[in-house]
Amino acid sequence: MKTLLVTGAAGFVGYHLCRRLLARGDRVVGLDNLNDYYSVQLKRDRLAQLQGLAGFSFQQADLADAPALDAVFAAQRLDGVVNLAAQAGVRYSLTHPQAYVQSNLVGFANILEACRRHGLPPLLYASSSSVYGANEKMPWAVADNVDHPVSLYAATKKANELMAHTYAHLYGLPCTGLRFFTVYGPWGRPDMAYFKFTQAILAGEAIDVYNLGRMQRDFTYIDDVVEAVVRLADRPAVGDPAWDAQAPDPASSRAPYRVYNIGNHQPVELLAFIAVLEDVLGRKAEKRLLPMQAGDVVATYADISALQRDVGFAPSTPIEQGLQRFADWYRGYYGA
Repeated sequence: MKTLLVTGAAGFVGYHLCRRLLARGDRVVGLDNLNDYYSVQLKRDRLAQLQGLAGFSFQQADLADAPALDAVFAAQRLDGVVNLAAQAGVRYSLTHPQAYVQSNLVGFANILEACRRHGLPPLLYASSSSVYGANEKMPWAVADNVDHPVSLYAATKKANELMAHTYAHLYGLPCTGLRFFTVYGPWGRPDMAYFKFTQAILAGEAIDVYNLGRMQRDFTYIDDVVEAVVRLADRPAVGDPAWDAQAPDPASSRAPYRVYNIGNHQPVELLAFIAVLEDVLGRKAEKRLLPMQAGDVVATYADISALQRDVGFAPSTPIEQGLQRFADWYRGYYGA
């Protein structure tokens, strides 16, 4: 049995990860600040599900509060840390940049320092497909250049990868970055497009479809994401002795550092995605076609060969099945 700290435990991915770890017998210390970026009640309801499970304990704290975070680390010996706490959302970063600086930069620095001071427990942390930014080569591979972010959110996630490598190099802290690609499913985030679409369609309201619908996303079902994270948590990063400083691979290092894409490797056209959602909801959507939004990208498409190679796993949930499960949960939770 391991003892793992999961930050962002009341969040979407954090909630599902905690359930999976507890189901296999691990002890989980959950941490979350329960901020109001989206429904605090939804976060509390996720947390209520976890607090009824054996092996789970919870601390309400903010990553930017270094003393509070240090106290959590000092209270028990941790076998690993999964940092999923962050200020999420590309569009919100256009209007609330300081939230990203405090949570994603200051908070992440505090996580690294706490790991350094308390026994160097292996660290997994949420990065994002957003780091690929202006890169138009498809599919996006972890060996690709990610030096051209197009939102502050993306820039903070790129910064997290750089900060993690520094601690891996200086202190031997095993660090694994998780570049998530458009995660969806039950108990999801209300700020995500699929969630907003469902809410609007069932209410008989129009949905906003950006770039006139000419978008692609590598939608990845939550159970697949969690399986990948658990497998990587069981395989802490190690240094690559074959790493070549003359031709450096950005996804690995001589230090114990790795980066992986956590995606479906099957991008879906946005209009096709909406058509599947219409089918599972049994209602047609009224579409309001709009131009591209600042900070957004036209397509995301994950090369997951590194994930397959190292942990033998590839996501496999079809979009039809995943959206049906989400719709069933949504109707049950909201009584829609």
